Parts: sequence; structure tokens; C-alpha cells
Amino acid sequence: MLYQRSSALFKEAQKYIPGGVNSPVRAFKAVGGDPIFVKHASGAYLYDEDGNRLIDYIASWGPLILGHAYEPVINAVIDKAKKGTSFGMPTQIETELARLAVSMVPNIDKIRFVNSGTEACMSAVRLARGYTGKDKIIKFSGCYHGHSDSFLIQAGSGAVTFGSPNSPGVTQGTAKDTLLARYNDLESVHQIVAANKDEIAAVIIEPVAGNMGCIIPSNEFINGLRNICTQENILLIFDEVMTGFRLGRGGAQEALNIDADILCFGKVIGGGLPVGAFAARSEIMTHLAPEGPVYQAGTLSGNPLAMAAGLAMLSELDQRPEIFDSLAKKTAYLHDSFDEVLNKKGIPYHINRFGSMISLHFTEEPVTDFESSAKGNNDMFKKYFHGMLDKGIYLPPSAFESYFLNDALSYQDLDETISALEGLTF
Repeated sequence: MLYQRSSALFKEAQKYIPGGVNSPVRAFKAVGGDPIFVKHASGAYLYDEDGNRLIDYIASWGPLILGHAYEPVINAVIDKAKKGTSFGMPTQIETELARLAVSMVPNIDKIRFVNSGTEACMSAVRLARGYTGKDKIIKFSGCYHGHSDSFLIQAGSGAVTFGSPNSPGVTQGTAKDTLLARYNDLESVHQIVAANKDEIAAVIIEPVAGNMGCIIPSNEFINGLRNICTQENILLIFDEVMTGFRLGRGGAQEALNIDADILCFGKVIGGGLPVGAFAARSEIMTHLAPEGPVYQAGTLSGNPLAMAAGLAMLSELDQRPEIFDSLAKKTAYLHDSFDEVLNKKGIPYHINRFGSMISLHFTEEPVTDFESSAKGNNDMFKKYFHGMLDKGIYLPPSAFESYFLNDALSYQDLDETISALEGLTF
């Protein structure tokens, strides 16, 4: 396939936008080459500026669970836009979406809408600190919770040491309150908690990780994490920006049968428009302004366009829960077929899958955390990515990202994807 216009557009964009993109992964730095510029999309397909049709496996990084330009969502946005795009005042549709979300998700009473997943996670941590009166948080290496300062932290020299900033602009003072544990390693959490007794407000985690590939928590790990938090009066925050309303009506809590204390949402809850949310039981949410002292605000929070898109999307998922089974079966079909092809090729690999999330890792070791994910053969991944792209398959342009299937994908699309893999030479 030719991407001449995309390449020209990228050169033009670099003159006015840092790196030519408004989110770093789009720049193709991890895989090489120039990024693809999309012109429009429909169902399971992207159509780029060069006229190529691509089968899409990122679904705008998760929210388009029913496919691009899904008619009920598009119509809801158009109808709402005709009545005004933003008011900075309350609207009825905010309550309608809140009521529906609370009815679908276990263990929450109230929800606050914001404008992004980053904002949701940042606000959830502030609420946890205000509720507990404690300052420190634990996060896990490889989990991404947005670009708020508290989350841009890399590991220190040992399991119980403070982290350090991994981005200029993040202060050492901020870093000292963020402690890093290893995903799927309960002992690392025990050590940190013991070394910081009564100082930890919250543990924040992607319950099924999507930013080091799709990483699944072991039952021992996720249940043990819940028990530690309960015993030590620490709030457990599930970052369900990716998993919420994707792994089931009730998200990862439902899929894993674990109750978190605070949940963060994004992606699906806005039907593809910019949105985020955080939610909890009433006793926690009453600490939020204007009821309580923990401040959070935003002029565009509860934006009517995002609320309309979210209400249309969640209504569809609420009324048609069979969509989740359909997506899971399609993902399993892709997994089984990739297994067959890659085994014939004799290539070292591991595939991780949970629901409609899946990732392929070119490594001999099981991938259970960031460290094992980082051992993947990135040169082989680059060949895989560009080989599939040349055959019209658009995959995440990074070995550290989950694929997100959408239900508009047909089995014919899946077979075309499998045939593309069969034709690759590594």
C-alpha cells in the first residue's frame, strides 16, 4: 500500500505540532515510518488520506466497541449539537447517563463526569487522599493512568524505595509520594505497605492492564490486593478507563468478581467523544465538592455532546449484553487462529487475551508484568506491524499496547487478518 499523502501530511504537521502528533504513540516512533492519517471511518474500517481501507484493531484505543460511526451514537450527537454544544450549567442528560452507569456497575452509588481518563484518575487519587487523610499512593510498573504528575514515576533502586520522575517537569516532591510495585507480585505490595505503615491512601491499578500489552491479573494477586487494602484501610482504585463497559456491563469488577473502592472510567462511557468519570460509594463521594472539601471542577465536565454519545452507547450495551459474548468469541477465534499460524512458523511468542482485549508478544517467556513484556523482540514486532499494515491491517503501533476489537468486525475480517499473518515472512 502507498501512503504518500499521509507522509506529506505528517511533514506538514511537524511544522506546527510537537512531533507532528497530539499524542506520542501516534508518531510511529516505536515501529518506524510515518503515521497514517485517517480521513474517515465506518464500522470495522479506517479509510486513510491515500484511499486505503484498513481493518481496525485499536477502535480509537477502546471506546468504539460497536464500531466507527455507529448510527445511534452519531444521531444522538447530531441531535444534541443542534440544541447547543456547551452551557457550563446542569443538564438533564448528565443525570440520565449517571443513573444508567450506576445501575450497570457494581458497588458504586454516585459518579462525577470529567473530560478525560487522565483527569478521572488524577481526581480519584485526590479524593482518596482527602478521604483517608494520607498522602502516598502505590501504582504498578507498566500501568498507565494518564499524564498527571503523580503517575509519571519510574522505579527506584528497590521495592521499598521512592520512585523518581520519568518525565522532566515532574518534581521530586511529587515523586516521593508515589510508590511502585510490580504487577502480579503481591509480595512487592506487602513490602511497600510494611515500609510505609499508615501512610498509604490508595492503590491504583489497571485491573486488566492494557499499556504493556494485555496483562491479566492472577486470582491470587488481585484478591490479595483487595485483602491488603481492606486490612490496612487503603482505598483500592480500579482504573477502568479501558476495561469499563468493555469487559462486561459491570466492567472488570464484574469480570474479576472484585469490588474496588473508587473506579475511573473513560473511553466507552463517552461513545468516542472526550470524556472521563470517577465513581464510588456515597460515603466516599460525599467528600467531593460541593458536598465536601475535596475540590474538583471543569467547565466542560458533563458536556452535552459527550453525555449524548455516552448515553446512546451505554443504552445499547445495557439492552444487548450479548455483545460482550460476541466480542469475546471473535477475540478467541483470532487468538486460536494466530496460535495455529505462529506455531507453524516456529516463532517464539505469547498471546494474552481477556474478553475483547488481546496482545501478541514475541518472547519465549509468559508475559505477566512490565519486565516480562519488555523482553519481547521489538525488531520482530516492527516486521510484524509493517507487514500487517501493508496487507491492510491496522494494529497498535507499539508492542506495549493491547488490541481492542470492535463488534463490527466480521469473521471475514478476522479471516483476512489471519491470512495476512500467514503471508508474513519474519
